[in-house]
Amino acid sequence: MATLPSDLPEMEYRFVGRSGLQVSAISLGGWLTYGGHVDDEKAHACLKAAYDAGINFFDCAEGYAGGESEKVMGRAIQKFGWKRNDIVVSTKIYWGTHNSSLPPPRNKINNLGLSRKHLIEATEASLTRLQLSYVDILYAHRPDRHTPIEETVRAFNHLINTGKALYWGTSEWLASEIEEAWAIADRLGLVGPIVEQPGYSLLKREKVDEEYMNANLYARRGLGLTIFSPLQGGILTGKYLGGIPEDSRLKKSEDKYIQSVVKGVGNEAWNKQQEIVRGLKGVAEWIGTDVATLAMAWVLKNQNVSSAITGASRPEQIFQTVRALEVVKKLDEGVLEKIEEIAGNKPAELVKRFG
Repeated sequence: MATLPSDLPEMEYRFVGRSGLQVSAISLGGWLTYGGHVDDEKAHACLKAAYDAGINFFDCAEGYAGGESEKVMGRAIQKFGWKRNDIVVSTKIYWGTHNSSLPPPRNKINNLGLSRKHLIEATEASLTRLQLSYVDILYAHRPDRHTPIEETVRAFNHLINTGKALYWGTSEWLASEIEEAWAIADRLGLVGPIVEQPGYSLLKREKVDEEYMNANLYARRGLGLTIFSPLQGGILTGKYLGGIPEDSRLKKSEDKYIQSVVKGVGNEAWNKQQEIVRGLKGVAEWIGTDVATLAMAWVLKNQNVSSAITGASRPEQIFQTVRALEVVKKLDEGVLEKIEEIAGNKPAELVKRFG
């Protein structure tokens, strides 16, 4: 196992929205890695490095690597003997065709979406894979527009009332859908979603900095954010400035999201992003860091972000990510203005409120 650097900054812990649950500002997720192209030994080394660095929040999903990501997490908890009260574990429900013994397309029936049946059965299956009796946060991995939101709200509350989950949240929902879920919960005297898990980075900020802010979800509903892809699929590391390396995720991954990124390589939007990254690289050098750490620090500067979920295939990547907590302190008004000037994508509402 990797040795923890002696000069690593102390972890910061934040409340998840208006709840009393505290999570590390940086968290570790298993998307595209654990149970997939990273074997157990390497995955466990990363999980142990994260735990030793003060990370207490670990994010999974039933759909990651066909449930294998949850199994890797479950084995790690048992292997290291972590106390359940010292860690926060989440999983997400929506894509559960691997839970079926039927061939496609019949395996989709009642194994996709947010019906009461799928939510309850899939949660039980996830808990078995995780070797846990409950998860701290259970997410609706995507909105299900074929199932009434009231059915979904009631099902999440059933899982909370039966001790299978402590809190529930959403991922990539529209502001209007989150608001509807809260309105239903208020009307029925039930628990609403305390947290949303959207993609958020310097290159993708419309949902967080515009849609949810315009809907006043932070102040009125106390919505927390556990954001994913803070480095925009690796683009904000700067490693694609000279082209796509043969051993990179963009070359090797078969994930649909990653493949959609690959299809954009070389087009106008891709070239614009690379131009932004080049500019950010200059800012990073100016304040004594690298562009990936700068991009992570920028995300963490947003106090609506409860935690930024990162991925890693090596412990050293985790240690470097944690160093973003030091860089946050360097993001004064002048540095932030320079970043905004380079990115050129500050939403109008933020300009109006904060200049």
